[in-house]
Amino acid sequence: MIRTQPPQRYEVAAQEDRSAPRVRIAIPAGFRASGTKGYQTAVRDLSLSGFSATAISRLHPGTYCWLTLPGMESLPSRVVWWQDGLVGCSFEQLLSPIILETILARWSGSGS
Repeated sequence: MIRTQPPQRYEVAAQEDRSAPRVRIAIPAGFRASGTKGYQTAVRDLSLSGFSATAISRLHPGTYCWLTLPGMESLPSRVVWWQDGLVGCSFEQLLSPIILETILARWSGSGS
C-alpha cells in the first residue's frame, strides 16, 4: 500500500515550496488586513507566491489582506505567519513572472 501525504492548503505550500525563489528587497507599499485601516509598510522579500513585510500589530494566520505596491492594484493575500513585527503572506493568485521581473527590476537597486 502506498501512503500519500494529505494535500496541503495553498498558503502553507506557498511558504514551504522554495521552487519560487524569494528575493530580498525593500519596497515601500500599502498593507491592509481585513477589518483594519491600511498603513504603509516595507516589503522585505517577494516571490511569485508571496511576500514578507513589516506589520504594526499581530496578525493571525488565515487573515485576508491586501498588499498595494507602487503603481499597481492591490494584491489579495492571506497571512501565513506573524513574528516579531514581520508578517508572511501568500498571494491568492501567483504573480505573473513578467510582473515579478518588472517589480524586481524597478526596486532592486533601492537599498535591498
